[in-house]
Amino acid sequence: SLFRLKDLEVAELGDSDVHVKMLAAPINPADINMIQGTYAILSPLPAVGGNEGVGEVLEVGRRVAALKPGDRVIPAGAGLGTWRTQGVFPEEVLLKVPSDIPVLCAATLSVNPCTAYRMLADFETLVPGDSVIQNAANSGVGQAVIQIAKASGIKTINVVRDRPDLPKLVERLMALGADHVVTEEMLRKPEMKDIFKSIPKPRLALNCVGGKSTTDMLRHLQPKGTVVTYGGMAKQPVTVPVSAFIFRDLRLRGFWMTQWRKDHAQDQEGLASMMDAVCQLIRRGQLTAPACTEVPLQDYKAALEASMKPFTSSKQILLL
Repeated sequence: SLFRLKDLEVAELGDSDVHVKMLAAPINPADINMIQGTYAILSPLPAVGGNEGVGEVLEVGRRVAALKPGDRVIPAGAGLGTWRTQGVFPEEVLLKVPSDIPVLCAATLSVNPCTAYRMLADFETLVPGDSVIQNAANSGVGQAVIQIAKASGIKTINVVRDRPDLPKLVERLMALGADHVVTEEMLRKPEMKDIFKSIPKPRLALNCVGGKSTTDMLRHLQPKGTVVTYGGMAKQPVTVPVSAFIFRDLRLRGFWMTQWRKDHAQDQEGLASMMDAVCQLIRRGQLTAPACTEVPLQDYKAALEASMKPFTSSKQILLL
């Protein structure tokens, strides 16, 4: 196995450092890809896994101004190594989060909801009544897209793979605020037309699958619509019919949250306004943590295995 649970000495607290007691950290697909070496960021080994999570500040160095003991913090960027009980980090790699946000929401805040928020905001100007189509709608990002869109009056058409417990999944996504839930097979059926009697065709498609799923999804886009790819679960390229490019002038874009953070490193206001918006939604009960399974750190092997099972609809969260 690539993993071992190890006891390390906690580093000395420097003047600009923060000593953090981690509380909870999820296992995301990107964390697994980093470990497999198939991701765009590779940590120098040996490394601590995990890119997001929430911790509590225990102690701060004497130059630290923005944080104090008792504050809740999350990583400001990727690669922090959150699968640990404690750590000492430079102040600038941490972001303060409000303490009134539930722990599981805070632990899963920096990657999926932010990705959903940016993709809904940055590619098409959507207004209430507009619609969005997305695949892997039961993923962490998918669940956040449903809720953020719902809070903004935007309709969602949510594509999931057919599965044994499909009715249960449909019910769960509808409860989150999904307007329509369809299987990949249904995308190809003439019945899809019925959906568009009550809502307009989407101008935005969010893709984290690739392959046939994307091709079938983009058939339903409005002319000049945008397909944003942020993942590739099927490990298949995105294939676009030439006619869709020529006659419907579709746009294909990509999105990577890590890159957005790099590009906006100097844009403190942009980052703060996104975090505020997301925290507000959480406070109002309009955005919840994804379906989670809480696992103590010593059972990390079981958690890693569960996170890689097909049709998983629950995010594994390590309790630290």
